[in-house]
Amino acid sequence: MPTLEYVYRFLLTPRWLALHVVVLLVIPAFVLLGQWQFGRYEERSTSSNQTTANLAAAPVPAQALTSPGGTVREQDKYRTVTVTGTFDAGAQLLVRRRTQDRAVGFYVLTPLKTADGTGVLVNRGWVKAGATADALPEVPPPTSGEVTVTGRLRPSETEESSGIRDRTGLPAGQVLLINTEAIGRNLPYKLLGGYVELTSQSPAAAAAPAPVPAPDVGGGGGLNLAYGVQWWLFIGIAVGGWFMLIRREAADLRAAAAGSAESAGSGTPESPEAGAEPAGTSRGTERAGA
Repeated sequence: MPTLEYVYRFLLTPRWLALHVVVLLVIPAFVLLGQWQFGRYEERSTSSNQTTANLAAAPVPAQALTSPGGTVREQDKYRTVTVTGTFDAGAQLLVRRRTQDRAVGFYVLTPLKTADGTGVLVNRGWVKAGATADALPEVPPPTSGEVTVTGRLRPSETEESSGIRDRTGLPAGQVLLINTEAIGRNLPYKLLGGYVELTSQSPAAAAAPAPVPAPDVGGGGGLNLAYGVQWWLFIGIAVGGWFMLIRREAADLRAAAAGSAESAGSGTPESPEAGAEPAGTSRGTERAGA
């Protein structure tokens, strides 16, 4: 009967050594991928919860969360704020390449001057692009006189945060990014950090761009959690498959060894040569003829 050492000697062959290396590399890789997905789940869940809470929070003055030349903190993103002032229609800008309702168009960005001499950029909403790339869209004018704007506070956009690559040479009055610092260089007053995404105003406008939808909070990273569990399940599948292959190879080797041993032990003694007479026959014959 073959010994265990003999049966499992195949584990040291080059083919099996290569398989061992692959398995030993795959396991930590799956562990790291699972941990990364769990990290993304925690990050997105925290962000989702923060966004939901900010959207539901009572409005506060914009000046309470941002200041001239300042920035909007991540924890204040999407907080509902209010600001009172008059729209500076002459400084209005169109933000290119903004998609809404599966159509490409522009955001209408109009500064709102406040009583203290500062201003805040207000995204009044979205308008559809013109018939051609060079055609200007139809933009409802801002309300004249003093208005109180309510909206979602957003951080200033950058190439890194938006994924949009800025460039020069755009038509006059158009930009690619809502970058408060860059836009503020061309204004005679200081701007509050970030901008306000208008949800309502008082008095209401006679005509207005299409409102920007509220952010999609989503499942809070539920897919990342599922992917993390999936990667860790793959660890069990890899290890289980590895052991199954070893057991099957060992079983095949045992069966082959047992078959060889059985064949060797089933040999029969050589039979008498054909035509040979039984022992004692010739002596009996001799006696009969004597």
